[in-house]
Amino acid sequence: MGQIRLAIAGVGNCASSLLQGLEYYRKRGTTDTAGLVHPVLGGYSLTDIRPVAAFDVDRRKVGRPLHEAIFAPPNCTAVFQRELPDWGVTVQMGPVLDGIAPHMAEYPESRAFRAADAPACDVAAALRAARAEVLICYLPVGSEHAVRHYAQACLDAGVALVNCEPVFIASHPEWGQAFRARGLPVIGDDIKSQFGATIVHRALARLMGDRGVRLERTYQLNTGGNTDFLNMLDRSRLRSKKVSKTEAVQSQLDTPLAEGDIHVGPADFVPWQKDNKVCFLRMEWRGFGDVPMNLELRLSVEDSPNSAGMGIDCIRCAKLALDRGLAGPLEEISAVTMKHPPRQMRDSEARERLEQWIAGR
Repeated sequence: MGQIRLAIAGVGNCASSLLQGLEYYRKRGTTDTAGLVHPVLGGYSLTDIRPVAAFDVDRRKVGRPLHEAIFAPPNCTAVFQRELPDWGVTVQMGPVLDGIAPHMAEYPESRAFRAADAPACDVAAALRAARAEVLICYLPVGSEHAVRHYAQACLDAGVALVNCEPVFIASHPEWGQAFRARGLPVIGDDIKSQFGATIVHRALARLMGDRGVRLERTYQLNTGGNTDFLNMLDRSRLRSKKVSKTEAVQSQLDTPLAEGDIHVGPADFVPWQKDNKVCFLRMEWRGFGDVPMNLELRLSVEDSPNSAGMGIDCIRCAKLALDRGLAGPLEEISAVTMKHPPRQMRDSEARERLEQWIAGR
């Protein structure tokens, strides 16, 4: 099928997990594919994905080879594949814009971003020079202007976009139309983990409806120690994130809950947790005879590897869409992998429709 030429915006924990995974599964071959929904998708395996460009703003990453930069601070995710090939990619300085929250300066260098003293590259020109086909966006939450900058660079350079951030691009009508008019696919927005807080919350909410009980109140509180959680201490950066996560759950209910009866969002930054994310979930409902009942659940996951499994499928679907001449928002893969897709679906329906789309039916 050929290669998938991948560019990465944001060389953080998620990029680290994804790139470690490319080599990890290459070495394992086809004998053990635990962690992959699709070992082969549309004819593409993980070994077909080749990084060709990368962008970041941290001084410990900019100017370094990509296979080294993914292990540089403040990255703190699990290292499950230390030995990586030299892809011949040097991390380029991207535009800072709103990518670094001001409060980061108050935290140790080992925990927070530190901007490089270098001029920003022309992202569109860099994408063209690398002959990139797909860009995956892993910028920090709240980077509204920066995400849009990369989206526009994709349009200018003729590159498909996978937007893993809660900045609405694929789900925004004007941006969706811009990608459609340019003949480019776009997938987004705000990636779900493979088996994380959002997918579990959605599944339980839908199950309650299917079993005839009435959900009355629910919360999802998350803690973690990576830069994403540190970044989100600035509550002003959370507006679209809260919309995305709340809608992901509300969309599975026959009757949405009142605003005061649902709370979905991050709770706090706990440095020693590093990339471990802990979710505290509570659901209260009434069953037969209006008898009150409740559920409390604690979920602990390594945040970035949990995301990478979904990103891998998004990249290959974006390439498959390019091969087929498809453009605009890709509804099926977005509904499966994103919290705020262009069209919300029940997870069972989304999975079935995606399999049909991959098969070309």
